[in-house]
Amino acid sequence: MNTAPAPMPPAYDSGDTAWLLASTAMVLLMTPGLAFFYGGMVRTQHILMMIKMSFAALAFGTLVWWAIGYSLAFGPDVGGAGLIGNLDHVFMHDIGLTTLTGHIPTYVYSTFQMGFAIITVALISGSIADRATMKGWLVFVVLWLLIVYVPLAHWVFDQDGWIVKHLGALDFAGGLPVELNSGVAGLAVALVLRAPRDFARREERPNNVPLVVIGAGLLWFGWFGFNSGSALSDQGTASAAFINTQLGAAGAMVTWPLVEKWRTGTVTTMGVVSSAVAGMVAITPACGEVDTLGAVITGLVVGAVCAFAITLKYRFGVDDTLDVVGVHGVGGLVGLIMVGLFATARISGKKGLFHGGGWGLLGKQLVAIVCVMAFSFILTWIIAKAVDLAVGFRAKDEYESVPGTERERAYDFQTAERLGALVSGKAVTSDDELVRQITRLLRAREESK
Repeated sequence: MNTAPAPMPPAYDSGDTAWLLASTAMVLLMTPGLAFFYGGMVRTQHILMMIKMSFAALAFGTLVWWAIGYSLAFGPDVGGAGLIGNLDHVFMHDIGLTTLTGHIPTYVYSTFQMGFAIITVALISGSIADRATMKGWLVFVVLWLLIVYVPLAHWVFDQDGWIVKHLGALDFAGGLPVELNSGVAGLAVALVLRAPRDFARREERPNNVPLVVIGAGLLWFGWFGFNSGSALSDQGTASAAFINTQLGAAGAMVTWPLVEKWRTGTVTTMGVVSSAVAGMVAITPACGEVDTLGAVITGLVVGAVCAFAITLKYRFGVDDTLDVVGVHGVGGLVGLIMVGLFATARISGKKGLFHGGGWGLLGKQLVAIVCVMAFSFILTWIIAKAVDLAVGFRAKDEYESVPGTERERAYDFQTAERLGALVSGKAVTSDDELVRQITRLLRAREESK
């Protein structure tokens, strides 16, 4: 016998729910987009490993969030200090079809926040591309989400979190727990896993620039849901976050290429797409707090700053392979500071320094930045070190130059390999070796003319 579904509570809003459902799907698409983005940036033999690391974050992040992560991040606050939630909602206990968070079903809100958790830990994989083991990564994902990400999500996203409730800092869509956190955590993990022997002289070339562009496009699309969905409604703030996201990306795409042209004499496709990502990173905490002029200025500033920041890894000898620290860490830092400078009462109700609000908000932003950086770096370093000692996190040195023993490859070079072996009389052991052999053959042909 069919029974009618239970009626929704009066507070339920179908329009806002529909918008958050769409935003959630967009946010969840960002991690497969990141898989393409990272996959195209690494050497050929590592592309599948990078893709699998992102999809592992999708699977394990989803289950961790469902089992305990959501409860610790958004359950009733323990002790009133705003540090962590309780275990009332483990395995989504006591949450039904008609349970609301505000005026949106809790199932929808929880899945939206799940997407944030997944993309944050997936971002860290870019700092250790080509030198991490999969078993170490899987253990790290689970531990890091529970020990580092979940408390930070409670601090910033929960209404009782100490950063938003007690400190009064502003972070509209996750500059602290997502962007700054992933960048600082990436730095800690990169230090634990150490740079390869030839890091200083090795030229990292993307294996597939169009794949990087496709990944960046998916990230760009998802970012509108990431930022605008954080308004939790389809009202004016969501529209401000929407246009500010576009303006921030556009601003960064002007200044980063200018810096690149000045430094190297050319503008690369990689620089262009990376600048768009940097712009959206910086506007994430500010998109619902600043007006359109503030968004443009944020983009212009972060494009120039991040273009320089990504070169610092060579000066300090830290192999942040795919520039997670330089783009997400530094970009998030810039965006959070811009909130303290350009927040306008017309959008957020609070004024930044340049809108007559004095130094108060900027000071709160700086306190939040320092606390999150210290918390993330220290705990991430401990987790990464423990994982390395317990199960092995850093791959053997040979993995950096010789492909793994997997039977699948990103590109089928089998026919070309046979041809290369036939011409040179030497077996081809990797895609890189194939490229070297073909290059030698072509060079010899040119020299013989």
